[in-house]
Amino acid sequence: MRTTKLVTISIMPELLEQAEAMAKEEHRTKSELFREALRNYIEEREWQYLSRYGHKKAQELGIKNEDDVASLIDEYHNEHTECLK
Repeated sequence: MRTTKLVTISIMPELLEQAEAMAKEEHRTKSELFREALRNYIEEREWQYLSRYGHKKAQELGIKNEDDVASLIDEYHNEHTECLK
């Protein structure tokens, strides 16, 4: 049974030429190149989402810099160390 799905995409000729040249230069198929590009795009989008979420939470908690983060981590460790005693 096939583990991949076949899809059809539309791409401008100039971009296709660049992709074909890059795939040839890197000794891989266009499919491999496009899969990697899509994985990288998805990873970048997830990072952007997490970054926006982190900034929002930092604002809500009044975190302004890395020292504030370190203080919160220390506070957390101190509270949980006390619970383990």
